[in-house]
Amino acid sequence: MKKILTNLTFWVLLSIVAGTLLGHYFPDLALSPIMDKPVKFSLILTSFEIKASFSEAFSSAFISLVKIFINPIIFLTITLGMISMGNLKKVGKVGAKALIYFEVVTTLALIIGVVVANVIRPGVGVERKHIAGGDISRYTQQVDDFTWAQFFWDNVTLQVLVLSLVLGIIFSNYSGRQKVVDFLNPIARVVFRALHKVMYLAPLGAFGGMAYTVAVYGIDTLLPLASLMVTVYITMALFIFIVLNLILRRYKVRIGRFLRYIREELLIVLGTSSSEAALPSLMEKLEKMGCSKSVVGLVVPTGYSFNLDGTTIYLSMAVIFLAQVYNVHLTFEQVLTVIGILMVTSKGAAGVTGSGFVVLASTLTAIKVIPVEGLALLLGVDRFMSEARAITNFIGNGVATIWISNNEGEFDREKMEAAFRE
Repeated sequence: MKKILTNLTFWVLLSIVAGTLLGHYFPDLALSPIMDKPVKFSLILTSFEIKASFSEAFSSAFISLVKIFINPIIFLTITLGMISMGNLKKVGKVGAKALIYFEVVTTLALIIGVVVANVIRPGVGVERKHIAGGDISRYTQQVDDFTWAQFFWDNVTLQVLVLSLVLGIIFSNYSGRQKVVDFLNPIARVVFRALHKVMYLAPLGAFGGMAYTVAVYGIDTLLPLASLMVTVYITMALFIFIVLNLILRRYKVRIGRFLRYIREELLIVLGTSSSEAALPSLMEKLEKMGCSKSVVGLVVPTGYSFNLDGTTIYLSMAVIFLAQVYNVHLTFEQVLTVIGILMVTSKGAAGVTGSGFVVLASTLTAIKVIPVEGLALLLGVDRFMSEARAITNFIGNGVATIWISNNEGEFDREKMEAAFRE
């Protein structure tokens, strides 16, 4: 009993159940305001806000606390990893290999989403009049304004990644680089120690996130689009246990053991609907299980923006779903166009709130056969599917790091076995 009561996984799972019950049976309490308006502030290259409602305040406060650590951890991990690697040619090789891996796997995810949506056909027979639509104007207005330069400017994580790479290159060629290592290592230890303390608040974040989601959208809103939700969840489960499993089996790593190892982080992502909430902890656990610091530092932050397996599956399925709802027959050439567009635009579907809907709006605008207004049908259930997207993205980045570490000969299997036994 003592072991259970001191287990963070137990408390996060209990909080998810409690939040669901609160949101369903006492939605007014879950949404009751505790402040007149949200409080916005910035700290350590991170901007965030604490929400005004009771339940959302818990979730946003926890995620905001974790966000404080994301950029410092990325900076410290990449910089120290590159200095320890010493060979800049190897750094470029790992980076190039990571980008190629991301493109291949996310393209495969897109194709899987299109194929499954066309086989199961979740949009056939859906009555649009029975679905409560939402306001999509704020997403459609951003379509023409989207640029890669603006995406980079809005994505602080990418900026920190680039800065870390530049400084890593400079310090790798610096004769006194050991002094830099001796200075940064104690800072890294303090940052991770502080992160461990913050993670004790994860149950509160999971409780607030689930209470808010269920209270706002309600279980009843899921029924008209249940076929889409079930199809999305099944597809992502198949992707994880077949595709990602096969990728890990190449180096004799079992997906089940890995998922058990990161179970606490997965529950946090489930409760908060945000992969950011567990990103720093994932980086630490990957290093602990045998991935080299340099590979973890390069692959995980880059993958956060460019290796969005769950998001790409959802985007492709959403386009096909809307085509079926509106009885639009997409030709083979149009399907290839959808895949081609999403191969590029889906890379911008992270780091900026609402960017997933902007990507969908731009894709529908480009193919010009599916009404953009159809996005309103997805707003009600998007929050419930965001958990599946976030979890799949999260697992996908962990698998990518393990695969590239093994491929580069930068993986310690003894560490992995020791970590998995804990």
